[in-house]
Amino acid sequence: MDLETGTFTQALRGHTDYIHCLALRERNPEVLSGGEDGAVRLWDLRMAKEVQTIEVYKHEECSRPHNGRWIGCLATDSDWMVCGGGPALTLWHLRSSTPTTIFPMWAPQKHVTFYQDLILSAGQGPCVNQWQLSGELKAQVPGSSPGLLSLSLNQQPAAPECKVLTAAGSSCRVDVFTNLGYRAFSLSF
Repeated sequence: MDLETGTFTQALRGHTDYIHCLALRERNPEVLSGGEDGAVRLWDLRMAKEVQTIEVYKHEECSRPHNGRWIGCLATDSDWMVCGGGPALTLWHLRSSTPTTIFPMWAPQKHVTFYQDLILSAGQGPCVNQWQLSGELKAQVPGSSPGLLSLSLNQQPAAPECKVLTAAGSSCRVDVFTNLGYRAFSLSF
């Protein structure tokens, strides 16, 4: 969309059902989308064209038919992507379209992000999960909501000591983590 004129400049078509999540790649003019159809699609924004599709639920090691095939969260970091939802939370190598790590989390995850050498995830449960890239659970930090739907990590490159993680979910509170090891306080609305 052109923000000055308010007109659409391109449309990306390919999903067969609604889209749950988007992630921009850092070094490439590309965006990833995950949807109810169970696919993660990689789009080249220069050409407004789909360049790769990963149907996560078709990979037996990721599939969890009892949860469905929807993709509810995804994040990207260079040549890597992590996604989850109905299928298990999984780390993928994008160039080869192969799953490399399946995280042993029973509940569907609703939000995921890369942070340094960790993956942070949250979903149907009160905890922010901190994962090693190997799939080992490093920590589960409890929040105040029974289920977490959104994580936001504020990182200032000029002041790394100012990192703040916020988590929101199925309550009227937003949890604030000034240290990723514990919840510092909650804002109530």
